[in-house]
Amino acid sequence: MVPPRSGFDTAAYTVSVDAVPWVRVCAAFAARHGHPWRAEDTAALHGNGRWTAYVAGLCGGAADPAEVVEASATAATGEVAAGRVPAALPGAVDLVLEAPRHGPVGLATASPRRFVLAVLDGLGLSGRLSDVVCGEDVARAKPAPDPYVRAAAEIGVPPSRRLAVEDAPNGIRSATAALPLLTRLLAPHPGPLVPEGTV
Repeated sequence: MVPPRSGFDTAAYTVSVDAVPWVRVCAAFAARHGHPWRAEDTAALHGNGRWTAYVAGLCGGAADPAEVVEASATAATGEVAAGRVPAALPGAVDLVLEAPRHGPVGLATASPRRFVLAVLDGLGLSGRLSDVVCGEDVARAKPAPDPYVRAAAEIGVPPSRRLAVEDAPNGIRSATAALPLLTRLLAPHPGPLVPEGTV
């Protein structure tokens, strides 16, 4: 059976990659501003489109979201440039390489564009996506539906042929909120949804 045409989340920690490098740079930023990183901070960061406000909030007013995104994107992109490319989750790269045989593939992510493009290049996926929607491209990032709505519109696939693939609770929430623009949602590692208002 031919799978539906695809508009799905694939990069940064969604090409579903190891989130550890991103968490590490955010934790270092918070530590420089007096906040000891906790396990709950790591959980709150995963797939959180409001991650910049979250990290800035940890700094007690000593940093604003624009400073968070600039410093974190610079540090994380530097790690990729040094050869420390986040490892893709099993099957993620193969899925991105196979999916275009069945239709255009879009990316909807909360991560900054320069980091996303560096990771895609490091994973050998540059030029494999029909559209890339990053955190700075939408007024409301995940868990709002805006990233998926924009990606689905830009790749131009009919609603009956759209598919979302997600690995993060807030991404699942975003894709679900974009329905009926997305008709299928695959969430191989959904975990519990983060309660509203906690991130």
